[in-house]
Amino acid sequence: MYNSKISGLGYYVPDNVVTNDDLSRLMDTNDEWIQERTGIKERRHVNSPDDTTTAMGVKAAIMAIERSGIAKEDIDFIVFATLSPEYYFPGPGVLVQRDLGLKTVGALDIRNQCSGFVYGLSVADQFIKTGMYKNVLVIGSELQSKGLDMTTRGRGVSVIFGDGAGAAVVSRTEDKTKGILSTHLHSEGQYAEELAVIAPGMGKRWVTDIIKENNPDDESYYPYMNGQFVFKNAVTRFSEVINEGLQANNLVVSDINMLIPHQANLRISQFIQQKFKLEDNQVYNNIQKYGNTTAASIPIALTEAWEQGKIKEGDLVVLAAFGSGFTWGSAIIRW
Repeated sequence: MYNSKISGLGYYVPDNVVTNDDLSRLMDTNDEWIQERTGIKERRHVNSPDDTTTAMGVKAAIMAIERSGIAKEDIDFIVFATLSPEYYFPGPGVLVQRDLGLKTVGALDIRNQCSGFVYGLSVADQFIKTGMYKNVLVIGSELQSKGLDMTTRGRGVSVIFGDGAGAAVVSRTEDKTKGILSTHLHSEGQYAEELAVIAPGMGKRWVTDIIKENNPDDESYYPYMNGQFVFKNAVTRFSEVINEGLQANNLVVSDINMLIPHQANLRISQFIQQKFKLEDNQVYNNIQKYGNTTAASIPIALTEAWEQGKIKEGDLVVLAAFGSGFTWGSAIIRW
């Protein structure tokens, strides 16, 4: 079997910066309230029709491919993680294949929300380790601003989320001491409705039902989140899956050079940092300026940390995510 490594990273965020003060003009909220609960100061919202979920993913992918040192024609497979595709179907994976002008490679769409990029990385890792592919493009991209309830009614959720994309090229390597050492994935569907968008869906409320009723108070197509319940589960599962990854590789917490947690809430990241007794330079957070970009949050943060020289050759990098589903996972990487 082969090993897989991240050979290139890239990200893209829209130019439009939306501050907490900007949101206070749309709903009953304020900068202090948002920062105290989430740590977020600002986020990016799409303000151009050209910035679709796919288009942002393509921009991040182009950067990642260029940095990987391979030609785009060397991409063997595409994995695209998002909860906000521009079409109900088909998914954006095939649109990336089209827009990048790639040959007829396979494209897989992943719907694991905040854990999507970690799941996508795991899929790419398995394809490469078995020898099926040499270079897999993994993208996490989200356009969430258009689907949020930007009124006081929706402020508990809408202040949290932002738009953006991140991408990684995962490539084959002969070096068994480096690359993705292991990935660990979990789910607990009994809590699926605690963080969800219920409609439109074939199960309960499809588009025809929404149009027929034309009910302005219908909240089923806006995100719902049981915030406290999600927080309590997140801090537990984050800890478990980080420890699981370390133990699987005979590592300990002190071996961690950089932890990149999913940027769900700065308070969650701070709780995990304190629990593991990690220094500030061992954890990378950027939720303060981007908000929660769901499947895009880890690749954006990972790219920034690498660009800033916070990740160096030989470092042990841990990625961990928890989100809707409930789903969670980790990836242990020797850089």
